[in-house]
Amino acid sequence: MVQINFASREVSVKIVYYGPGRSGKTTNLEQIHKKAPQDSKGELISIATETDRTLYFDFLPLDLGKIAGMTTKFQLYTVPGQVYYNATRKLVLQGADGVIFVADSAPGMKDENIESIENLEENLEENGLDISDIPLVFQWNKRDLPETMTPEELNADMNKWNAPTCEAVAVRGEGVFKTLKLLASVVIKRLNREHGFAEDGQTRIPAGGAAAPPAAKPAAAAQPAAQKPAAAPKPAAPAPAAPVGQPVRLAGSGPKAHPGAAPVRPAAPVGQAKPAAPARPVAPAAPRPAAAAPQPAAAGGGRSGSHRGAVNPLSLEIRKRKEEAVARQQAQATTAPAARQPQKKKGSRVIVLLIVLFLMGALGAGFYYLKYVKQLF
Repeated sequence: MVQINFASREVSVKIVYYGPGRSGKTTNLEQIHKKAPQDSKGELISIATETDRTLYFDFLPLDLGKIAGMTTKFQLYTVPGQVYYNATRKLVLQGADGVIFVADSAPGMKDENIESIENLEENLEENGLDISDIPLVFQWNKRDLPETMTPEELNADMNKWNAPTCEAVAVRGEGVFKTLKLLASVVIKRLNREHGFAEDGQTRIPAGGAAAPPAAKPAAAAQPAAQKPAAAPKPAAPAPAAPVGQPVRLAGSGPKAHPGAAPVRPAAPVGQAKPAAPARPVAPAAPRPAAAAPQPAAAGGGRSGSHRGAVNPLSLEIRKRKEEAVARQQAQATTAPAARQPQKKKGSRVIVLLIVLFLMGALGAGFYYLKYVKQLF
């Protein structure tokens, strides 16, 4: 079954190489892995059996088309050719999107070819697949042998579904990529039809019809640009008449007044005295409050600009601690000699006691020595 990765926009397609033992299935995969570009192939993984092996590797060709606008990534498998590995064949065929049947062109392999194609049909039915519906390509391999069956004879023996065929010599790499591209084109066309796309994988097919070419956008009709009517000149606002007894200011004479400036007072008429400005009432000066007495700063805070003369309790505490430390050091200095003097006297007494004991022991030893000498003589 096809696997779609929308994150990387890739479609993984599973293709299985089927056929009798020693027909060239493994050689096909080895030639593809050998000649494929390095950046478009994965590791060739081999699961060996006693007399045959099945292979698997990822292959990402660059020219095998797109499915629904996504890049196709082909996973190629082979099955063991021996009949007693039928369980492995059936397992590998699960979820296959296409099958390449590799037939041996030697005349002596006719029965094995027919038995293998019948086995393929049975295993596909058990996996819920129909051989007449699944993409199938026949490869007539080993065309370089001295004696080979003709393509017509091979078609008559095995290809009763009229599937595409291709001749190949897998040992030399001839026809290997041709067979793979032939099946890939069939798979891509089928999957595009299933997803509602045309053969190019990009044009979507509408329901119930063929892919319609994109309709051309109608050209926009050229419309003459509408001419805007000329704006009618705004009537000038009538100038206010000057009051009687005031001089008239002509336009353009004298300084222009700023919009936010105070209005100009009219000049007094000729022959009249200028009225005096009314006197502003003088408010009595408010009495200044008496200066507050400086308060001591809070404990732990520094001196502020308004309390420079206040006593800081923290500084008093620090000064008190320093005085206590100095007094303690002086007391220790006075008591140290007195404390060391008894220790000195005590040490001298111990030395005298040791000397006395040593002398007494020496005297005792001398006494016993003299007594022993007297007994000898």
